[in-house]
Amino acid sequence: MVSFGVRMAMKAMQANPEKRERKRRLDLHQNGRLWDALITEASESMLYYSYSVGGVQYEASQDVSALRDLLPPEPERLIGPASLKYSTRNPANSMLICEEWSGLRAPSRAA
Repeated sequence: MVSFGVRMAMKAMQANPEKRERKRRLDLHQNGRLWDALITEASESMLYYSYSVGGVQYEASQDVSALRDLLPPEPERLIGPASLKYSTRNPANSMLICEEWSGLRAPSRAA
């Protein structure tokens, strides 16, 4: 039995980083709290933003390279107010966009 548990733990640790990140985003989408953010910088693959929760200021970024098709052609159009979702257990764990939700206020390609 111990061997099985060790194998499962090793398998979980070796899980695909992209799958882990997708799972994190979808979990935040389902369980996160909606809040206001300010996008301060945007590039083809990264969004940089800030927000304040409970009097604590957070500066964060999100790698959006896997979600590029959901973004406008000119990422700089995203700079400004946005919505985010964050974990109530860990407010530093946040996101601006995922496969099933977007807090971006500029029109997306899909629009």
